[in-house]
Amino acid sequence: MDPHPALSIIIPSFNEELRLPPSLEQIASYIDQSGRVTEVIVVDDGSSDKTAEVAQSFRPRIPSLHVVPNGVNCGKGYSVRHGMLEARGRIVLFTDADLSAPIEEADKLIAALADNNDVAIGSRALDRSLITVHESGFREFAGIIFNKIVRLVLWLPFVDTQCGFKAFRRERCKIIFDQQRIERFGFDPELLYLARHHGLKSVEIPVRWAHSPATKVNMLRDSVQMLLDVFTIRWNALLGRYRKQK
Repeated sequence: MDPHPALSIIIPSFNEELRLPPSLEQIASYIDQSGRVTEVIVVDDGSSDKTAEVAQSFRPRIPSLHVVPNGVNCGKGYSVRHGMLEARGRIVLFTDADLSAPIEEADKLIAALADNNDVAIGSRALDRSLITVHESGFREFAGIIFNKIVRLVLWLPFVDTQCGFKAFRRERCKIIFDQQRIERFGFDPELLYLARHHGLKSVEIPVRWAHSPATKVNMLRDSVQMLLDVFTIRWNALLGRYRKQK
């Protein structure tokens, strides 16, 4: 295999034995149709089910597929970081295991990176007509409030930081994963803050999206932690923990 594939697809996975098979089949078809040399990395985040075995069973369909174990449950942010640092692709993209954003939407992000951007983030909020299955009204409202807090505290311009569909130019963006500290669901704003901190160019792209009712995000517990994470990012910045590259 090419030591530097054109694309690496990272799938953080925790107890995903049921949702992974249709997603991996769609990714396999996408790779076949794109003609792009692509590796797939499934990061098993300490699953107690057969996530790893199910993923490995797709090796005949996706020869470039690798299963990377965390050993114990460390969180989505840790899993994305682990996968990103293992990746070899010139472009690295992470996506949720349920493919809430169809994998074909990756072409939009890849095109944006080809247009002199370093980071391309999928967005549900830029064009809500592209959402085919909405979250509950309460979840959507909570997401809007969270993003307003992110914009206020971290001065980020994006209207949807939490969409689990983001692509990066690997060499340019390696430093942000080297410096990433948030390990659970609040990691997205940290990545975007670090990208701006290091002078990387980020762009927000509207993508198709269908909410999965099997989401792993607990609205009470995880929302509180994500809010704390936003202030932790600001605190880390004030303490100089995100050193600029020379």
